[in-house]
Amino acid sequence: MTDNSRDNSRGSSRGNSRDSRRPLAVFDLDNTLADTAHRQRFLERRPRDWDAFFAAAPQDPPLAEGVELALKSAEECEIVYLTGRPERCRRDTADWLAAQGLPEGRIWMRRNDDRRPARFTKLAILRRISRDREVRVLVDDDELVCEEARRAGFTVVQARWATPSEDLKDAQEREGRT
Repeated sequence: MTDNSRDNSRGSSRGNSRDSRRPLAVFDLDNTLADTAHRQRFLERRPRDWDAFFAAAPQDPPLAEGVELALKSAEECEIVYLTGRPERCRRDTADWLAAQGLPEGRIWMRRNDDRRPARFTKLAILRRISRDREVRVLVDDDELVCEEARRAGFTVVQARWATPSEDLKDAQEREGRT
């Protein structure tokens, strides 16, 4: 995931607000900014219905705590979004962020066929973007992502404001889907 030529995880900006002098605040989406509780049912069945799970993402209600933290962070930092969602969800993701009034920023996503655990895909991207810019903070709900980022020396805020889902955690770690 560290080479643009072999994946689709390249960042895409929703605008031209990037200022290379400002540090970055990196925000996860699912269960950090977006409440996925209404679509967990698609992960509880076997086989899991990934198409329905991601198709329902545009209806996610925002999580007030995460949105507030992103808006506050934008006062001093450039906001970057780092999600385990597949690239095919880019348009819906960008539209959702804009509809919530969240700051414009790059959106880093996993390749559609990338099934590595979130802790590996996200840490690879964090290392990549921190080569050229200070990453002031990562905000993510995934405990294993947070542990790996801390171990790598990043400052982390673990989002604990959404109801945890064992099915989503399993999907992130074993199936590499989000």
